[in-house]
Amino acid sequence: MNAEDPRGAAPVRKAPPVEITVCPRGPLLIRGDVELVDGDGARIDADRSTVALCRCGASATKPFCDGSHKLTRFGRPPRDATL
Repeated sequence: MNAEDPRGAAPVRKAPPVEITVCPRGPLLIRGDVELVDGDGARIDADRSTVALCRCGASATKPFCDGSHKLTRFGRPPRDATL
């Protein structure tokens, strides 16, 4: 159901919800209409409706993921860890 402006303006459309998925040992996937800004408030142009944001800190394309987490063993226990 669309809400209509009582003055006869076009129906108001609700934006689809934003979805954030935490990929195990990987990036944050953000789907939906979002605006990304840096620490200084400057807009970061994502130019797509789904973005992958780096969580490991090793990406050469920060804030976006470039797959570096696969090389850094991000989110995995150390090789000599005992369980």
